[in-house]
Amino acid sequence: MGARLSIIAFLTLILLIPSFFIQNLISERQDRRDSVAEEISQKWGKEQTIIGPVISVPYKHYFENNDKVEQTIRYAHFLPEDLHIKGSIASEVRYRGIYKVIVYNSNLSVTGNFPSLDLNSLNIPPEDYMLKDAIVSVGISDMTGIKDFIKINWNNQEYFANPGVESTDVLESGISFSPELETGNQGYQFDFDLNLNGSSGLLFSPVGKQTNVELSSDWPNPSFTGDFLPVDREVNSSGFSSDWEVLHLNRNFPQQWLGSNQKVSNSTFGVELLLPVDEYQKTMRTAKYAIMFISLTFLTFLMIELLSKKVIHPVQYLLIGFALLIFYTLLLSISEYLVFKVAYLLSSAAIILLITIYSYSVLSDKLKTGVIFGVLVILYGYLYILMQLQDYALLMGSFGLFIVLALVMYLTRKIDWFEIMSHQNPDAAKSKSVS
Repeated sequence: MGARLSIIAFLTLILLIPSFFIQNLISERQDRRDSVAEEISQKWGKEQTIIGPVISVPYKHYFENNDKVEQTIRYAHFLPEDLHIKGSIASEVRYRGIYKVIVYNSNLSVTGNFPSLDLNSLNIPPEDYMLKDAIVSVGISDMTGIKDFIKINWNNQEYFANPGVESTDVLESGISFSPELETGNQGYQFDFDLNLNGSSGLLFSPVGKQTNVELSSDWPNPSFTGDFLPVDREVNSSGFSSDWEVLHLNRNFPQQWLGSNQKVSNSTFGVELLLPVDEYQKTMRTAKYAIMFISLTFLTFLMIELLSKKVIHPVQYLLIGFALLIFYTLLLSISEYLVFKVAYLLSSAAIILLITIYSYSVLSDKLKTGVIFGVLVILYGYLYILMQLQDYALLMGSFGLFIVLALVMYLTRKIDWFEIMSHQNPDAAKSKSVS
């Protein structure tokens, strides 16, 4: 019996090797899905992050180099007083083979104002400012997604945006234009519209002293992400609407500064458009329970051996273990075409039927075969429940294993292990009788 237990334990460990290969296969399929999504996003538009507008005023900076005074151009940056963004997101699912990717088209209306530029507060001599060369920039993370010309209304004057940004202190990519700025001006009003394609999500940076963003969409599965959650939101089967309000006190950068000292892009918020079911994530979580399935199934057969004196060959254990592993490849392949719950039902039913028929041919006993069938149904049903209770999976899994252990201890409480060992080892039986 000790040898049989050792062989079964060894087979269980051996079967963990193909289970790791199955997990690698799941990861490869997920990576393939992600690469397809990246390919579609590159052509349609990636996740978009909107930052700005930002006023950048160049100034002359002097420094010493080898006892000589040299000059370079640096920038002072100013953020708006109020920033209001209102828009809608029209979602669409694109397919490439068996893979699907969420893309969208967004129409955004951006309005706000800048206060009078306080140039004296930055300790730069007024004569060093190059106000006529000032630029206003708007950060757009993926320029591929721009669908229309962008016309900016700036203090009742219209400007057409140019691609690129003059300074990368604040923005890495985007659009810009050069309005006329004057010292002593009471402020600047602006408004413009953005027609952007993107995929996966849409993010914003709260560059206004008071930033307000209102979004609505027809996508029913949003995930509100970033540093700030919406103060008001509504999600239903027809879509969602959300409203963010962020103050400059909620972020970690000021309203004006010099150079590249501040990282505006580190503080963002917005929404991600999620697929309702990630079959690869659920399949991977299921595959991590392979050791439990193999162990409990082998334990069931071992208990039948002990109680019925029926001997099951290690090769038969191995074939049953392979059948348990095939479940995960079936689940992976079917879930790429059907919803996860249907794929799980078909895969588990196929494996339960296969092992039950094989067990009957080995045991030749309907009652024992029925026990095997019942155990497998309970195991696969319990695993499906664990998949649905993601937040309580560890608790339910631990509780389930406790019940299994308690049940095994109860069923084996009257088994005389010494008698079983001596029954299988005549020398041990003789030694026991002499003693």
